[in-house]
Amino acid sequence: MTNLVTDVAETVDEHSDSAAIVYEGTELSYAEFWERAGQFAQALEDRGIGEGDRVGIYLPNLPQFVTAFYGTLRAGGIIVPMNPQYKAREISHLLGDSGAKAVVSLADNVPNVLEVLDDTDVEEVVSVGADVDGATEFDDFLADGTKDIVERADDDVAVQPYTSGTTGTPKGVLLTHHNIGWTTRANADVPPGGFQAADRLVGTLPLFHIYGMSVVMNGAMYSGGTYYPVPEWDAPTVMDLLEDEEITIMFGVPAMFNDMINQPDAEDYEFEALRFANSGGSSLPIEVLERFEELWGVELYEGYGLTETSPVTHANRENARRKGSIGRTLEGVEAKIVDEDFDELPRVEEGPIDEDEAAIHEITGELVIHGPNVMQEYYGLPEANDEAFTEAGGKRWFHTGDIGYWDEDGFFYVVDREKHMIVTGGYNVYPREVEELLFEHEDVADAAVVGVPDERRGETVKAFIVPTPDAEATPEDIKQYCLENLAEYKHPREVEFVKELPRTTTGKVQKFELRDEE
Repeated sequence: MTNLVTDVAETVDEHSDSAAIVYEGTELSYAEFWERAGQFAQALEDRGIGEGDRVGIYLPNLPQFVTAFYGTLRAGGIIVPMNPQYKAREISHLLGDSGAKAVVSLADNVPNVLEVLDDTDVEEVVSVGADVDGATEFDDFLADGTKDIVERADDDVAVQPYTSGTTGTPKGVLLTHHNIGWTTRANADVPPGGFQAADRLVGTLPLFHIYGMSVVMNGAMYSGGTYYPVPEWDAPTVMDLLEDEEITIMFGVPAMFNDMINQPDAEDYEFEALRFANSGGSSLPIEVLERFEELWGVELYEGYGLTETSPVTHANRENARRKGSIGRTLEGVEAKIVDEDFDELPRVEEGPIDEDEAAIHEITGELVIHGPNVMQEYYGLPEANDEAFTEAGGKRWFHTGDIGYWDEDGFFYVVDREKHMIVTGGYNVYPREVEELLFEHEDVADAAVVGVPDERRGETVKAFIVPTPDAEATPEDIKQYCLENLAEYKHPREVEFVKELPRTTTGKVQKFELRDEE
């Protein structure tokens, strides 16, 4: 069996008195956390919710999320994590599509659940933070007794997260117990020496997203470490936590690390206990990586994964790292770069390459993945599943939609999302290349590049810039800077300064919103 809950039960036996969760100064031991998870599981069973039933978790990063997550799995249920920033209309799709029977919601969000109740199969609403009419307060919901683990098969679904919806309607992703258990174990070996019981992991990544859930929360609970949930990202608050609580491991997205290095007092911080930092979720600008390492003397590793791959497929490791690369595949995962006919593309000798000097279009193709972490399928979407997978060589390959290349040493490099590629005057422009250059400019705090309609070229390049507080450069200066450093067809013909970029809760720029403004 690969049921992750069984692994955690063993961790509890070994580390029962150790701190499992620390939140706002309150410590919950492994024994206490496990008792509450068992009470939650029993409460579900008492209400007729059990094996194969879905439970929505509509919470920010709080101890109750961890309890509800493992309690649902103990009861044999399936977790449907939901973004706590979603409104009634958005959760209506997730609850209706999944058929969830119960929802654990932040008290402030309970009205959203009640508003769509008649359009869903939800029978039970649990409130966290306060008593709310129409819901049962979390502690009151817990049963007096605890329920034992319900055994589930390797290929039974454990979690049904939804894709972020940056390119369309969110799709339910069916991740099995084997998917989740395997990924947690494999990723726990990525830091030097692996995750350890003495580690303290900061929970900056939202738990509704597979990255924060599978890598950080599950990783901590699997290894006997201590998890510090952070409900809302705020760079100064997290930086204080890193110092004061002597955090040893931080996983984040590029936007978080970019926020940290741009704090006016960044040089005053010392993260002496931090032994491993990792970025994922989207491409990490080299400038951000190098500034982070310069400030704090901690290597910032880049990895790669998707909701559909549970999520991690690639990682840079100690003594196996290349800046600009997403790393090599985790052991047991296979990946390759293919063209439109699904033929492998040739590898470069060693990356990263100079994209201006290389025949980039001859070596780049789509990244495809095969492995024990790849999802079962999209829920109820046969056409999407047909598009997502290709059977070749007796293996089932998942199409990531990411464009990249690989080298002879097994390192992979992602150039951009297939859907983000800009075709201008017959030339292909990958926004990431332009964004990397923009991040090197001293007056640029954040940047995103998109394609916008152009009568003559079909599309042209536009850059949205968040300037630094003391920026002096004008949009014309930015255009000239790019023109001096990029091929003429790649430089942004339009530059707009903005206060901030629209991002998902997981830090991905919502480029469709930038395009829609045009």
